[in-house]
Amino acid sequence: MLRIREFSSELNAFEVYNFFKKDKNSILLDSSKEDKRLSKYSFIGLNDFMIFEAINSKSYIDGKVVQGEPFEVLESLVDKYKCTIDNDIPFLFGAIGYISYDAGRMLEKLPDTSEEDFIIPDIRFVFYKNLIIFDLENNKKYVTDIDGNDERIHKILRKIHECNKIEEEIVSEKSENKFYSNFIKEDYKNSISTLKDYIKSGDVYIANMTQRFWCENDEESFSIYKKLRSINKAPFSAFLNFKDFQIISSSPERFIQVKDNKAHTRPIKGTRPRGNSFEEDERNKLELINSEKDKAELLMVVDLERNDFSKVCKPHSVKVTENFKLEEYATVFHLVSTVEGELKENVSAVKCIKECFPGGSITGTPKIRAMEIIEELEGLKRNIYTGVIGYFDFRGNCDFNIVIRSILKKENKAYFGVGGGITYDSIEEDEYNETLDKAKALMRVL
Repeated sequence: MLRIREFSSELNAFEVYNFFKKDKNSILLDSSKEDKRLSKYSFIGLNDFMIFEAINSKSYIDGKVVQGEPFEVLESLVDKYKCTIDNDIPFLFGAIGYISYDAGRMLEKLPDTSEEDFIIPDIRFVFYKNLIIFDLENNKKYVTDIDGNDERIHKILRKIHECNKIEEEIVSEKSENKFYSNFIKEDYKNSISTLKDYIKSGDVYIANMTQRFWCENDEESFSIYKKLRSINKAPFSAFLNFKDFQIISSSPERFIQVKDNKAHTRPIKGTRPRGNSFEEDERNKLELINSEKDKAELLMVVDLERNDFSKVCKPHSVKVTENFKLEEYATVFHLVSTVEGELKENVSAVKCIKECFPGGSITGTPKIRAMEIIEELEGLKRNIYTGVIGYFDFRGNCDFNIVIRSILKKENKAYFGVGGGITYDSIEEDEYNETLDKAKALMRVL
């Protein structure tokens, strides 16, 4: 029987998680950017009781192979604990984890020609006994226990009350590290030119082209997250602490939220760098807001998201409720839109994610042909980059980001991807420079 216990503390989710960061398989979903509309909750998952993974289309529960297609097995596990509790908090108990971009191969027949520079499970979800919940809108905090175990709750609360505030890291303006990429500049620009030829021939209207950076790094992963959070706060940040690797995310983009049977997505397209002065910032903002190319990119992705939602939402319920909203981040400006719809009666949150995966903003339109071209031109599997991180609540809710502005740390190496949407009007030099603008914050913290 679920138990919810409210508690008082002056500490935020990040500061509390600092005292649980060494707990096995602990995860922080951190709404670190101050945004009253988007940053409403943060969550910490503690004390796992089950781990679901998928590797090469095989399903595993606690390391043992089980029969069934991975998304169907995951749906059955979430459904097994299904319940009804009247509470406005969207996530009271359930599973937190990720779905890598390459899990899309389980859903569509795609070529498999690219190389793989590191290996992690395609999907991993941790089912938790306990959550620490931070209601940022109402300044309330809770601990939940799936079994109503008071002793576990008291143990968590004792640890919280021993916590202290921690200072934000001071991060240098430039990184001294050496970074490597799967592209040299001219090859990346040539790949964009090839992609534009595909657009000219009618294969796609827009496609997302990315490159991977990596470097040597033996720093503690949470320390890297601490620095990234201090310079690049984002509404959909996360820190996933697994024994074999860690994921450090400061994503500005929501993939899909399902709450009370309503689905929302917020695709991002259009980027300009932050300036070195207020005047330069204002010029760059105005340029982005008035850019017909960037607005056309966003419109194409919005159309794709509307089409994806039409597969899982009731007829005539899918609507664009916000278009061309300008958002500010530490190193860039973005244009964002919002698409909403009401789910059909037989569509679960897991099925909604499955039918719409991967996100249109980081693939292209038409989606499948864009993914085929991505496989051909990028030459390296994206892995967790442009996948999703988030939760499934046992009452049917979910919320997932798009894994951008994110670092994967494994065996003293740090990996991250950057990219952008390519249209026929794209200028190769500008698109390459945009990837570097997006990489700045990640390079600084590494």
